[in-house]
Amino acid sequence: MAEMLRGELRENEPMAGHVSWRAGGTAARAYFPADLDDLAAFFERTRFDEPLLVVGLGSNLLVRDGGFDGTIVFTQGVLDGMRIEHDGGLYAEAGVASPKLTRFAANAGLADAEFLAGIPGTFGGALAMNAGCHGGETWNLVGKVLMLNRRGARIVRTPDDFAIGYRHVGLKNQTDEIFAAAWLRLSPGDAEASRERMRELLEKRGATQPLQLPNAGSVFRNPSGDHAARLIEAAGLKGVTEGGARVSEKHANFIVNPDGKATAAEIETLIGRVYVAVLEKFGVALKREVRIVGVRP
Repeated sequence: MAEMLRGELRENEPMAGHVSWRAGGTAARAYFPADLDDLAAFFERTRFDEPLLVVGLGSNLLVRDGGFDGTIVFTQGVLDGMRIEHDGGLYAEAGVASPKLTRFAANAGLADAEFLAGIPGTFGGALAMNAGCHGGETWNLVGKVLMLNRRGARIVRTPDDFAIGYRHVGLKNQTDEIFAAAWLRLSPGDAEASRERMRELLEKRGATQPLQLPNAGSVFRNPSGDHAARLIEAAGLKGVTEGGARVSEKHANFIVNPDGKATAAEIETLIGRVYVAVLEKFGVALKREVRIVGVRP
């Protein structure tokens, strides 16, 4: 007999409360699994052609005002298991917040993951986009990953199964799978030194990014040999607004929603204006880092 589902299924779930931009439409269906076993059981029962999106902290996502006509699965606070394996590797599930993973590693006397303290999302999101900062990248640490396919089957894969690049990761065989967990290869380190490094990174992040305002982190990837923020600032776009959305005066590659009143359409329009302005002035076609899903109203 199939396992009974233990999570919560909601209909017409407002997404503004689940994304860091605090804007956007609704999800036709939202599933909050009880744990990894429950999520596997849910996938097993879900139609294979059902549009599906997995969300952690929603720190890199915009759902258009017309909503997402499918199911969004939330992993943050659910897929949150972590442990040190017998071989010294660190196992972490996809719903663990990246800063929490970093603290866990430091307290276990493991180094190399300190940069993840500056990634404002879950570990699953860091895996999906090869998140990085301050010279570190997620997939430099990955030994193997645990995937979950649309039939609920668990599959262990190695980095060789993926095409891994700057802020991009994809399965070479295009199989429809999500990241459920990973095993990291970390070096022995000093716990206090790791914590001090994390404090330095967080202080730098707070000094250079508009963390007090709703935002989704860097909007565009850095082009080769340059920085998106420099190009956007040089194009004279700091402080430019579109309705309730604004290009941050503190960091030009951030779009903020200072009063919480911006619509997803206003944010997306402002992203497009920035793209066009940089292309026209410098001939550089910026690539968007944030993900935009759903339909326009």
